[in-house]
Amino acid sequence: MPRVHNFYAGPAALPLEALEAAREELLDFRGSGVSVMETSHRSKEYDAVHNEAGQLFSELLGLGDNFKVLFLQGGASLQFAMIPMNLLSPDQSADYIITGAWSQKALKEAKLFGTARVAATTEVDGVFNSIPTADQLDLDSNAQYCHLTSNNTIFGTQWRTFPDTGNVPLVADMSSDILSRSFDPSLFGIIYAGAQKNIGPAGVAVVAIRDDVLEKCKKDGVPTMLSYHTHADKNSLFNTPPCFTIYMVNKVFNWLKNKGGVATIEKENAAKADLIYGCIDNSNGYYTCPVAPQSRSWMNVVFRLPSEDLEKKFVAEGLAAGFVGLKGHRSVGGIRVSIYNANGLDSVKDVVNFMTNFVAKNG
Repeated sequence: MPRVHNFYAGPAALPLEALEAAREELLDFRGSGVSVMETSHRSKEYDAVHNEAGQLFSELLGLGDNFKVLFLQGGASLQFAMIPMNLLSPDQSADYIITGAWSQKALKEAKLFGTARVAATTEVDGVFNSIPTADQLDLDSNAQYCHLTSNNTIFGTQWRTFPDTGNVPLVADMSSDILSRSFDPSLFGIIYAGAQKNIGPAGVAVVAIRDDVLEKCKKDGVPTMLSYHTHADKNSLFNTPPCFTIYMVNKVFNWLKNKGGVATIEKENAAKADLIYGCIDNSNGYYTCPVAPQSRSWMNVVFRLPSEDLEKKFVAEGLAAGFVGLKGHRSVGGIRVSIYNANGLDSVKDVVNFMTNFVAKNG
């Protein structure tokens, strides 16, 4: 059957070119006579893939030489614990900016290791419909770090600009918008992202950690596999990494580089967001987006219809028309259209056309 329009929030769409390239090499990786899934992680063939993936990530993000790029297992969820485990002691404090479910989970883990202080929250009756403004932040200049989630898949919010935390390292979970737009990475001490959105298939998290922050990480008292030093010292090869996932990540990074890099994809993502939000805002109230305009995500567009019955019909008819993943997160309901890097402009034009026709038939 033909491929459908994939709007799942994650695991999400992968670039077709990356999938096709992997298909061509699946049984015989670069003349080795075996699949990349079969070759040793100590082989020269895999070593080239592994190192190129780290170099490409650094290049695409514009990292300086003072960052180490790590490929770790456990997804972003394990990073919720690894960060405070490595950086926070019982007599120390860290700031957490709460903008949704994932930052709440990160906060919960941090409380196991030290004082996790809420520097801001935008929660109203269990819902997060905005990103805090600068004057809403109560930052502690003595904090070990300040943690935020750059994009919120459930509630459809995204930081447009990042806060200035001064000498306090800024730590960001960028799982759902990494490599979707340009920003100054020097503002951050740690950037991490689970790889089931813009980076590749699930199974690995990419962590960029600044050298001075790595130096502050504990060298003792942390389990070997949960220490950043372990993985930084061994180029993420202390144990067998998720080789095939990293191979696919490499393919996605090459695809993005060949498209023109982050600057090019940012323009496309902005155009995609303008199209779909324009459709919502020009529907005379048929579609309503609960997110404050200045906080709207370019990656996860959430909206409601006049009734839950119409939302069910929208999802069902969308599926029949070749659009999968339109149902909103179970905790909030409604509709969610996730338009990550691999969801091209044509795909968004098609779903906007479907939305327009749905209003004409059901409005």
